[in-house]
Amino acid sequence: MDEEIKKILDDHEKRIQKLEKLLESKPVQTKKQISIKEFILTKKPKNDVEKTLVIGYYLENFRGMSSFNAKDLEDGFREAKEKPPKNINDMVNKNIKKGFMMETKERKDKLKAWTLTSTGERFVENGLKKEK
Repeated sequence: MDEEIKKILDDHEKRIQKLEKLLESKPVQTKKQISIKEFILTKKPKNDVEKTLVIGYYLENFRGMSSFNAKDLEDGFREAKEKPPKNINDMVNKNIKKGFMMETKERKDKLKAWTLTSTGERFVENGLKKEK
């Protein structure tokens, strides 16, 4: 029994050493996360409706939010040093009408919450241009 345990431990040791060598041979990439302002600038939104969509995309994809509310969007505008629209809900409703956002079942901090649709994600990823 002791011999069997020693064999298993030796095997584990060899596998660990192999993994460590593999990790050492690969350069560690530390990618700095793009700021919300930089992200908005790369997408070049033409109006507040598109900015709202781009900020929603950023919150989902760079901040890991599963949904966002009006306060999250307003905070995103302010963080990007952009003037928030007077009525963020109206901007969201216009995105919903275009099929780019949808309301979630759950509320977030007692407020309505939204998420991007796959169409909205593709629209942002395609540089705010409709797919051909």
